[in-house]
Amino acid sequence: MKYRINPKTGKKHSLLGFGAMRLPALESGPAGIDEDEAIRIIHHAIDSGVNYIDTAYTYYEGAGEETVAKALRDGYGNDVMLATKFPTMRLREAREHSLFFETSLRRLERDSIDFDLLHGMKERYWPTVQKLETLSFLEKKKTEGLIKNYGFSYHGASFDLFKEILDSAPWDFVMIQFNYMDANTQAGVRGLKYASSKGLPVMVMEPLKGGKLTDNFLPSVKKYWDALDDVRTPADWGLRWVANFPEVTTILSGMSNMQQLQENIKTLSDADACCLGEKELSIINDISEEFRKLIPYVCTSCGYCRSGCPAQIDIPLVISMRNEASMYDCHEKIVYELNHLVRKPPSTCLGCGECEDVCPQHLHIIDILKEITDMYEDPAKQDWRQFV
Repeated sequence: MKYRINPKTGKKHSLLGFGAMRLPALESGPAGIDEDEAIRIIHHAIDSGVNYIDTAYTYYEGAGEETVAKALRDGYGNDVMLATKFPTMRLREAREHSLFFETSLRRLERDSIDFDLLHGMKERYWPTVQKLETLSFLEKKKTEGLIKNYGFSYHGASFDLFKEILDSAPWDFVMIQFNYMDANTQAGVRGLKYASSKGLPVMVMEPLKGGKLTDNFLPSVKKYWDALDDVRTPADWGLRWVANFPEVTTILSGMSNMQQLQENIKTLSDADACCLGEKELSIINDISEEFRKLIPYVCTSCGYCRSGCPAQIDIPLVISMRNEASMYDCHEKIVYELNHLVRKPPSTCLGCGECEDVCPQHLHIIDILKEITDMYEDPAKQDWRQFV
């Protein structure tokens, strides 16, 4: 296992971290963890040198933290750095700070939390965090020794907001979504390098975009993979692209079976910073450009449509799901995500046209939402093949 030094603490972090968002399941859907298998996989990860495990208050409605805690009993947690995420998206009142924090401590069976993150910071949540003085709460818990390091995970739309949040507090670390398709979105390469310039360790989530960069590639994309000299899987190349940045401290991967874990261990056991050559980087860049040619709707995620939507549909999110379905040929995954992870589905559109009036790209959003509903949301149809 490769290790990298946390510039803030001087401790060695395994390059591969265990992300506990996609634990093995007994049944389809977000519930029903196969606890015995999850514990077996986590133990194998630790035995193989993984020393950073990441979970969250919201994963599996609390069962995620509890399962990780069980896996770390009987000595397995002695040398492991455990991270969890404070449920920023559920925060409404200041009194909930203590409630959420103490619930995580109880579930994790810990006296303190090694790495605590504000979960999924973005435009919608940052004002609430400021208003309720959440950062002061984290600093207080750190002073009391109940949090060793605090940071945030970022899902905002721009580098500017990322920089604003990063400059607002004495953070100990940060987590960003980072892969070769997101090099110039969200925090991106600029955010990675800016955080590193401030002496912060950077944990990476979604290095393979939730599995979208691993398989089912269309022929126009596959031809580029075939042009690479080394015979490696797309997942292998994707992880190596992230590891190529020396500013990355730990790469988190959600591994739901032993095969995925073993493959990722193998990949990141011989992946070094600056390990990719010019030809490899050029081809991976060509692959990202080819993916973008498959985007059906050019949405910049500016959020104007979302802020004025009376039905409160997260229109940029829904359109991005439609785009990713075409780019990565992962229509079945989008069916699941749209029906389980979206708070207001596109079928709730009122057809008022407020979104179209403010869209800088002049998209016909009402028609797009109807198309997405017909393709993925209506269980009687789900006939996405006619649109491909």
